[in-house]
Amino acid sequence: MIFVLATAHVGTGALALNGALAVLAAAYLWSWRRARTSGGATLPEARLWTFLGGLGTIWLAVGPVLGHLDQGYLTAHMVQHLLLMTVAAPLLLLGEPFRVFHAGLGGERSTVQVRSPHPLVCWFAGTGIVLFWHVPALFELGMRWHALQHATFLVAGLLFWVPVLRPWPTVAAWSRWSTPAYLFLATLPCDALSAFLAFCGRVVYRRYCFTGGAGISALDDQVRAGALMWFWVTIAYLVPAALETVELLSPPAQARRVARGGR
Repeated sequence: MIFVLATAHVGTGALALNGALAVLAAAYLWSWRRARTSGGATLPEARLWTFLGGLGTIWLAVGPVLGHLDQGYLTAHMVQHLLLMTVAAPLLLLGEPFRVFHAGLGGERSTVQVRSPHPLVCWFAGTGIVLFWHVPALFELGMRWHALQHATFLVAGLLFWVPVLRPWPTVAAWSRWSTPAYLFLATLPCDALSAFLAFCGRVVYRRYCFTGGAGISALDDQVRAGALMWFWVTIAYLVPAALETVELLSPPAQARRVARGGR
């Protein structure tokens, strides 16, 4: 699917992308229903909807509407990469595709465990790819190979969220206590980039120098893109960090039952 995404704007790539997303959705739905009916695994319905939501977000991000708008507006380009990295990627992982496909193929409960990539590798992948593609010279290269750029955003997003969501069969390399700091620190490079775009006072990317549609100038569009990135990344990273902190500080369920008198 990553290869198909990387060719989404080349020839029949858009058609291939739609087909690949449809095949993945059908395969996941078949595996999920088969696992549920066979009684071999307990798969909550929410897992199905999160995975399908992830596929739908990929289509939205690289589909015809945003795909057309991002040629003239940096804000639309920003929406694309934020959707791929902070919405599609975690939704796909929350869908636990490996667990669902394993159960759908009749696999029994497995004790197989795979060590996840080192969190530092995942962190640098997720933050580094954003900075990499927004260097002006590389940005122009990425716009010429736009589908490849999209694919790298999605892959980096998947890597980034693995230490946070810990999907089966990965085994975490670090304690869950590291997750809030991992997410908080990830906001800093993005904040620096968004602040630069919003406050530098000049159009950074030549491609957008002549943007003047929809009643906004190229510089105004860039300021909006920077502000959007700052707000979006803050919510996408700090809200999960706060929720993880609350869960870690909360007493275990058994302790709560004891405190309530065993009820």
